[in-house]
Formats: sequence, C-alpha cells, structure tokens
Amino acid sequence: MLDVTVVLLDDGYASTALMPIEIFHSAGALWRELKGEIPEPRFRVTTASIDGGPVRSPYAGLKMTPQCGIDDIERTDIVVVPTSGLAFDEKIVEHSKLLPWLERHHTRGAYLAGVCMGSGYLAEAGLLEGRKATTHWALSNDFKRRYPSVDWRTDMFVTEDSRLLCSGGLTAAADVSLYLVEKLFGHEVAVQTAKALLLNMPRASQSGYAMLPLSPPHNDDAIRGAEHMLQSRFREELCIDDLASAAAMSSRNFLRRFKAATGRLPGDYLRAVRIESAKAMLERDRCSVQNVARAVGYDDVSFFRTLFKRTTGMTPAEYRTHFAAAAVRQQESADTR
Repeated sequence: MLDVTVVLLDDGYASTALMPIEIFHSAGALWRELKGEIPEPRFRVTTASIDGGPVRSPYAGLKMTPQCGIDDIERTDIVVVPTSGLAFDEKIVEHSKLLPWLERHHTRGAYLAGVCMGSGYLAEAGLLEGRKATTHWALSNDFKRRYPSVDWRTDMFVTEDSRLLCSGGLTAAADVSLYLVEKLFGHEVAVQTAKALLLNMPRASQSGYAMLPLSPPHNDDAIRGAEHMLQSRFREELCIDDLASAAAMSSRNFLRRFKAATGRLPGDYLRAVRIESAKAMLERDRCSVQNVARAVGYDDVSFFRTLFKRTTGMTPAEYRTHFAAAAVRQQESADTR
C-alpha cells in the first residue's frame, strides 16, 4: 500500500483536494465493495495543512480539518498540492514553508502532483526548471513569465516529468489522480476506480476548453486594423497583399509588424479566428459539421475536422457533445430517437 499526502491550503477550491482524496481512497476498494467482494485498497491517504490547523474555503464558510501538519509527515509516496487562492503572490508568501518541504520529499523519491495553481508551488520551489509542466489555461501566460525556464505545455491536462506531475484545472484533479492510479497499479484498477465513481479516464488536452487569446495587447494601430479585417472577413481567402495594402505598407513590412504585434503570422491568425467561430457555432447551433466548416471558410470538411481536432484536441462532434447548449443537445437526442 502506498502513502498519499494531500496538502490542504487556505482559500482554494476544495474539490482539488477532495477529489484526489476520494479517488486514491477508492482505488482497489470501492469497485470490489460494489460487487460484494473484499476490498483491496491500494493507497493510504493522509491530509496535512501547513501548520496542522484547519483551512478555510472562501465558499459557504467551508472549513477542512487535516489529520496533521506537513512537518508530521516523515515519508510519503505521493504528495498532492491543490489550488490555492488566486492572489498567488500573497499565497506563495503565506505558504512559503511548503516549498522546502516539497523539495525534500521529491528528493526522497515521492511523486509530486500540482493541481491547477498547485503547479505554481512546484515551480516556485525550483523543481520544474527545464521540465514539462501544465496548469490552467488562464494562468499560462502569467506562469510562463514567472517561470520561463519551465517547459509549459498548457494545452495538456496532465504532464509528468521526473516524478513531477501537473494538471490543468479543477476537474483535472481527477485526471492526475487516475493517471497515478493507472501508472502505479495498472489500467484495470484505474478503470474500475473510474467506473465506480462514474468518472472518465484521464483526458489528454485542455485546448478545447480554453478561450483563445488571438493576440496580446499592443499599440500598433495599423495592425489592429488588419486584425479587425481578418476577424470581420474571416470567411474570405484574404491574401497578404490585400492586408498589407489596407494597412498601407509593403507585404514584407506588414508580415514583420504583424508577427511582432500578435505573435502569429496572418495565416495562423486567420485559422485561429475560424476555429473560434466554429466553436461558437457548435455550441449554439444544430447545423451539420459540414455546414459549420463552410460557414467558417472551409469547403473541405475532412481538412476542417483535422484542423479542428489538432487545435482543440477534440473532433467537432466531440466538442458539441461537451459544450453545446442544453437545447441543442436535447434536440439532437430527440432527432436520433
């Protein structure tokens, strides 16, 4: 049996701690209990706060009381660091005692798993330098600036590098926990755990969940005009010469300034606009994938499907299943009866 320590932090989302607790506690046990068999638990779970005292959640006055403080943990096989409050600078100071503790247990051979903002504590401890990591897509730009030596893969739900695991968001606490169950005790135990808790097996990509920032803020008015042109006429095949002419500059100068201002080439920018528009249509409309493809400028629906999946990690049909408005899903279900 392996030991899991789930750290409890003030002002965080309680689910990022509770979900790992329940998954590791259930692994090897709940499925067998549901079948009337003798449980074979695979993990022993301990909760610990920085000082051993209760922690608060900012929601509904919820408090969680740990079993001990982090200094009471002499050894453990897995440490889960959940997300804390969004004021990360303040929380790093408040939880500074956690950083050397994480480094010490990683040196002793433990797996460390940071959930959402929890990956920031692994980075702040210097453990992620030169290594793959992920976090919630909305934190990606801030964390890339803070920790430039980390190989951020923020399109992914779960990363693993040298016993350091990171996951993308709140429900990715389940992804990274099931990932570790599968890694340490095999696919069958992980699938049984997921089925018993009515969870999906770990997801690969969070790209489909992100709101794509088309470009960072910039002060190039001519390029902003070109961006507006691409956004309003994205169904058309706009060429570089047309865009450059509208911006009153040469094609070469336009390409240089567009890339400097937006971080993308015009063709990449246009594809991003089209994919965002396609996502919006899939969320709100019942039209076929072929009609969505044509509406955003792609006559070749096969090429559109490939591009959409490469960008979002899902097929258009899968994206609609996940994110379509309830009325759209209900009508689709009725149409198939």
